[in-house]
Amino acid sequence: MLLPVSFRTLRRSLIALSAAALLWTEACPSPAAAAGPASSSRAAADLRGSAKEDPFRARKALFDQLEAATGIPWFRLAAFDQYERSLTRTGSDGRTAVSPGRLTAISVPAPLWCGPLNPDQADTSPASIAFFGGFGLDGSGDGRADPASDLDVLYSLSRHIRRYGATNGDFPIAVWEYYRNGRATQRVTQFASLYAHYGRLNLSGSAFPLPLGSTYSYRSTWGTGRSWGGARIHEGTDLFTPYGVTVRSTCYGIVETKGWNRFGGWRIGIRDIENRYHYYAHLSGFDKSLEVGSFVEPGRQLGWAGSSGYGQPGTQGKFPPHLHYGIYRDRGLSEWAFDPYPLLRQWETTERRALRTKKQQRMAER
Repeated sequence: MLLPVSFRTLRRSLIALSAAALLWTEACPSPAAAAGPASSSRAAADLRGSAKEDPFRARKALFDQLEAATGIPWFRLAAFDQYERSLTRTGSDGRTAVSPGRLTAISVPAPLWCGPLNPDQADTSPASIAFFGGFGLDGSGDGRADPASDLDVLYSLSRHIRRYGATNGDFPIAVWEYYRNGRATQRVTQFASLYAHYGRLNLSGSAFPLPLGSTYSYRSTWGTGRSWGGARIHEGTDLFTPYGVTVRSTCYGIVETKGWNRFGGWRIGIRDIENRYHYYAHLSGFDKSLEVGSFVEPGRQLGWAGSSGYGQPGTQGKFPPHLHYGIYRDRGLSEWAFDPYPLLRQWETTERRALRTKKQQRMAER
């Protein structure tokens, strides 16, 4: 009876030490580095330094290390991390530190980490945490299960995911069992699919929703009154443009909704990696290659401007042709709209400058 217990203990220790060794190799590649607390501090400082220079690369390296040690794909760990980031006000550039000394934003509540009946809610002993059914494990090999350690948190999360299986169908179950929230399960699953599709963490980038060479006009119409279908406010910006002008994706994302809405007509909704929902309404039609679950990039054609909406499916022409563009922010328990006008102006200016720079470069090459 003792042999199986010893084997499991040895296996867990080897996996934990493997993760720690991989992290050490990435953070301190010099074979001449001396062992001991001083060199460990230098390694941690080097890792934090690399995170300041390129946060995406540093986090990706950490996720890759845990994948090598546990077999859990990096993009699934990254999806949990990104969902937690979206619940805080971390910048899209990934440079805002969630807490000192951390690369990831995953925060496990004390009752879950230590066990809800554990009298010591600051417990870091793997043995007592396990006794009280806690989530926390030692992933760094230092004999402590520290919720402030990226390795310990990611290792514990990896073990949780692996408990439910390795298939794409198993992963949402693991997410649900962790958050017990359907919205969180959908978001984490979406983020994992985005990371897996593009193969990288940095999915920043933008485009104006209409081609800059087309005819259009817009101003801030946020909060103005609407009466059709009941009193409500305008949750977006109207970009007036002729019928048939191409409507483009403003971001990297995944198509979450597509079809008819009695207010928005033919509309499409895209979820980006920052947990923002981009809403394009009153279209005259969709790009036929797009379906719910399709991946899009900045500038990708979604459909064409029109005047659909305010009635049964197919209703057209109750207002001038335009694109209604809105953005909604998901904060976990609720989702609300915010004024997209400042972002539209920023994206328009950035894209116009980029086009101007390319034109100057082409002229200089002649």
